[in-house]
Amino acid sequence: MCGIVGLFLKDAGLQPELGTLLTDMLITMTDRGPDSAGIAIYGEETTGNAKLTVQSNTPDTDFDTLDNDLRKRIRGKVTMTTKDTHAVLSLQADQVATARQVLLEIRPNVRVMSHGSTLEIYKEVGLPKDVAERFDIRKMSGTHGIGHTRMATESAVTTMGAHPFNTGIDQCLVHNGSLSNHNSLRRKLRRLGVHIETENDTEVGAAYLTWKMQTGATLGEALTSSLDDLDGFFTFVVGTRDGFGVVRDPIACKPAVMAETDQFVAFGSEYRALVNLPGIENAKVWEPEPATVYFWSHTHSPTAKAA
Repeated sequence: MCGIVGLFLKDAGLQPELGTLLTDMLITMTDRGPDSAGIAIYGEETTGNAKLTVQSNTPDTDFDTLDNDLRKRIRGKVTMTTKDTHAVLSLQADQVATARQVLLEIRPNVRVMSHGSTLEIYKEVGLPKDVAERFDIRKMSGTHGIGHTRMATESAVTTMGAHPFNTGIDQCLVHNGSLSNHNSLRRKLRRLGVHIETENDTEVGAAYLTWKMQTGATLGEALTSSLDDLDGFFTFVVGTRDGFGVVRDPIACKPAVMAETDQFVAFGSEYRALVNLPGIENAKVWEPEPATVYFWSHTHSPTAKAA
């Protein structure tokens, strides 16, 4: 049992409140997942730049002079902001691959949480309230975000095992459920060159979507394909640079509720995660249908498609 929340803002006036709204939603789901938590925030984009959000269990040592050391090795501009066990490295987009390789060499204990032009992921072991406070999530602004509270059932309770999982540029996924064919699919995706770091079944789901989109599928098409290719019970909430998607497996045994107004689209594992959103009393509220892909984008019209 885990808790999922998501918020896609239509009203730009709410963007400064995104972190606060998501934090309150996440804390409400604490009893569904008290062992670890994470939030993905899609914030401001700087043309030509990229972000690497990284984590270390020994940040005082690993983050000391990290920006300078990385700058010397890649011979490019690097800036860094730190938040507790995480740091956000900003650099030129065309130097991300090189920077990741250099990080393995100069800071082997530092792990990449996310990469992209707008995405930042913060996740750690602990209660959702404590995780959100460590990273000052309430102070963050953005266009959309997703969050997860975890109750581990198959893999270890670790930072890397917490959600969201990022396997593609500006793409991340949170999951409630269990995938039964993740071991065979993990082997297949690794043979195809998709990077998968953990033994967590959710990361395989994220990597599967990345692979489908790398081969030309839209997010909606990738989510539709997942209904045939992924075995098990799942509710997925996915974020991309400009969009937000939801899909449930054909049986749809995991709880889910959605709400939409002129200001936002929201997702929660339970309705109580949504009750404090502005204008929720006037929202259209519904339970997402089984085997149906829902997707909203800041650049395209919203869609809902039954597989």
